[in-house]
Amino acid sequence: MTLTVVRDKETGVAVVTLDRAEKHNAITLDMARRLADTWREFRYEDEVRAVVVTGAGTRAFCTGIDRSAEVPQPSSPYTIDDPLVAIGPKANDLWKPVVAAVEGMACGGAFYLLGEAEFLVAGEDATFFDPHTAYGMVSAFETIHMAQRMPFGEVARMALMGTAERISARRAYETGLVSELTAPGGALDAARRAAAVIAAYPTEAVQGTVRALWSAKEAARAQALAHAPHLVTLGNLPPERQAELFTRRTADFRTR
Repeated sequence: MTLTVVRDKETGVAVVTLDRAEKHNAITLDMARRLADTWREFRYEDEVRAVVVTGAGTRAFCTGIDRSAEVPQPSSPYTIDDPLVAIGPKANDLWKPVVAAVEGMACGGAFYLLGEAEFLVAGEDATFFDPHTAYGMVSAFETIHMAQRMPFGEVARMALMGTAERISARRAYETGLVSELTAPGGALDAARRAAAVIAAYPTEAVQGTVRALWSAKEAARAQALAHAPHLVTLGNLPPERQAELFTRRTADFRTR
């Protein structure tokens, strides 16, 4: 199994788990499709009133798309096929609240999911970083998502420093990316508790509140995301050059 969904009828909370711990929960093309399908299915399941999304194991929440995935691209410079663009709940018109539980690394494409959660809970040993620039790739979708919930300078530094720095869970909490810190391994339980409280309230009021919150920033977010494919197409190095840079990666980084 690469994606596990567990529904608790008593609490009204569903837990969606990226289930590839041995691969740092990197997302395959099949997982991307299943995530989109899962969010859309939840729209019709009245017994599911809140959702927690997490990653299996303690080493990583998610490290983005699996690098072995082959994604053919159109020849036109005006378009790009991004298999992660529809993996989040909002991209699939789900307005039931989603809480993210983060342990270990969350980087790159993980921000497609984290950027569409209502709030994040993280274990104290969680780290956040964006490796795109280090490997000759434009960080567009990821930075746009994070710019909605982190100070501009923090997002800019994370994106531009690439693999040289990681943001600690404590720093993420201080800057507003994370709403609650737990002991290592405790993020999922804390996220479940928060989701159960929310799921106990009248769902019409909850979903209306979620929609109102997102409407406050939706226009700017939608406009920015519309530019993202063009920036990626223009700024990414060719795949073979990216692959070469990946082989040179180093374990040296600073956590702040």
